[in-house]
Amino acid sequence: MSRRTRIGWPLTLALLAGSAGSGPLTGPVSVAAQAGGQAERAPAQAPAPATRPALLFREAWTRSLAAAGQPASPHRSANQYVLANQMAVSAPNLQLTLYGEKARDLTVYEHEGRIDLWTGLVGSPIAVTLKDRANYLDLTGLARLRAIVRTSNLHALHPVVKLADGTLAVGSQRIDTDGAFLSVEVAYDNQRWFVLDPTEVSVGRTLENPDLSRVDELGFVNLAPSGGHGNSGWANISTVEVFATTTKR
Repeated sequence: MSRRTRIGWPLTLALLAGSAGSGPLTGPVSVAAQAGGQAERAPAQAPAPATRPALLFREAWTRSLAAAGQPASPHRSANQYVLANQMAVSAPNLQLTLYGEKARDLTVYEHEGRIDLWTGLVGSPIAVTLKDRANYLDLTGLARLRAIVRTSNLHALHPVVKLADGTLAVGSQRIDTDGAFLSVEVAYDNQRWFVLDPTEVSVGRTLENPDLSRVDELGFVNLAPSGGHGNSGWANISTVEVFATTTKR
């Protein structure tokens, strides 16, 4: 007897035995169905790729003459200045906060058809933040801050956040545009964080595993005093866009 015959006979007998009492076989029989009676399952679908959160807010600033005043900086000129305060914020749901001994000397200018905040007369380190009055921000995952900024003469900007527990923190990302207005992005999950003193705006200890899912404020910090008008060290912060989800306060 051939190998094919030896295999075929038991299979044929098994099929006939399985159909006993139910009449003759009238169609094809699935061996898989006889073995387990399990229907074929569709392959599992791959999870949808993560996507960036939608635009939460955009702040383009305003330059209101109602905020005109004279900075205390010895680098000031005889020009009329517009000081940066809450009147510089165009969105009613956002709150501006300034940190630093001489943060009151932050001014509002117009460059390239956009309004920006200029640190040039601020004779101390300064942090500039925005706060959504109604919500905490979730800056985990693909959340991003996009801004048009400019830095000059070795000055740099770093991202800054205020956490829900009140901790002010500065990120390790260093933004230096070498004198040009550039669009930059900040991702929050991929950097080291350090405690930032809110009065002196000085960098302290490493902050391990900050809770970036409930952020109270976000913005930028310039860790060096600025040098005045012209060819000196300073920074500009123009249009700011935030892509994030929120939780109610």
